[in-house]
Amino acid sequence: MNPDLISNIKSGAKRLHDKVRSYREHIHANPELSYQEFETMKYVEQQLTAIGISCESGVGNTGVVGVIRGDHHSDNDECIGLRADLDALPITEQNEVVYASKVEGVMHACGHDVHTSILLGAAELLFELRNELPKPVKLIFQPGEEKNPGGATLMIKAGVLANPKVTDMVALHVFPDMEVGHVGFKDGLYMASCDEIHLTINGKGGHGATPHKCIDPILTGAQIVTALQEIVSRNCDPKIPSVLSIGHFEALGATNIIPEKAHLKGTFRTMDEEWRERAHELISNTIHRIAESTGATVDLEISKGYPFLMNDAQTTQDMRVLARELLGDANVHELPIRLTSEDFSYYSHEVPVCFFRLGVRNEGKGIVHGVHTPRFNIDDEALVIGVQMMTAAAFK
Repeated sequence: MNPDLISNIKSGAKRLHDKVRSYREHIHANPELSYQEFETMKYVEQQLTAIGISCESGVGNTGVVGVIRGDHHSDNDECIGLRADLDALPITEQNEVVYASKVEGVMHACGHDVHTSILLGAAELLFELRNELPKPVKLIFQPGEEKNPGGATLMIKAGVLANPKVTDMVALHVFPDMEVGHVGFKDGLYMASCDEIHLTINGKGGHGATPHKCIDPILTGAQIVTALQEIVSRNCDPKIPSVLSIGHFEALGATNIIPEKAHLKGTFRTMDEEWRERAHELISNTIHRIAESTGATVDLEISKGYPFLMNDAQTTQDMRVLARELLGDANVHELPIRLTSEDFSYYSHEVPVCFFRLGVRNEGKGIVHGVHTPRFNIDDEALVIGVQMMTAAAFK
């Protein structure tokens, strides 16, 4: 990228910092859960319209899509896609800030307010630079990243990758483990598939002093939880990243009451589709075998979620080079594989993508808390870095 363009992107991102911060504070204070982002959708549409960017709302229910073209582009030119997500989480915020969530029990605890604000800032800067763009840019603000089936599936079904055709895509995600001013990349396999396990064990309740007259769903559940751990440790090739965790076990008995039912919920994640399918069979067989041995019955649902995320090598390398030009070599890092998941993975199975990490941590300011926690926050300087990176992506 030529030095003048780098300078314009850097200075433009700094000039827009206050505006982008106001976007973020407004969205953060007014969070909406997955597939309920109606007011956020309207807000994004208003800001894009004010910039001068034509857009369509209601895509995939509550998504917004805009296209930036220069005078030299035609309506049929292929484009690059830049994506942000809109939804918040069912978490009660504990941050004491003026822009804290106004909605009880709902919080932007995963940084989607940051992603959306950064893309709005990049949109304005790209609109200013539109006649220098090598090809058009499609701005994709999608709903429902946090909840199956994933808003990306709705956007793809609605045709977001066509008309004009998207040739490659870029997205970022806040990373509280990394200091502000830094970014990170990973070629190839980066994030795992994500499936949900929902299990109800039906037993026979009764008095705790007469267990022989009962079918204990707690005992059945305990055996199931233990046995499930052997599925990965004794069936999965150790070279395949994989994890199976039960995070919810509810059985509402008492000190002297064996309950009738127990409810379990968990997650299974991996990076190999063949093993993924086999693991589903093993999970189901194990659960039914144990239930039968104890006399219980089960209602089991294995909800298949997002696939693994594969970063395209060339697209990621292009972004890595841009990051070094903008931020310097010392601030660009290589990332390890993660078994977290992201519905951006759906796009990665359709077009070449780069999904990278944006450092937001500042220990001096006490900004150290992870995503999906009540005290997650960011250093606002990350907004500048994010706008620079997402703007530069259009010139890679």
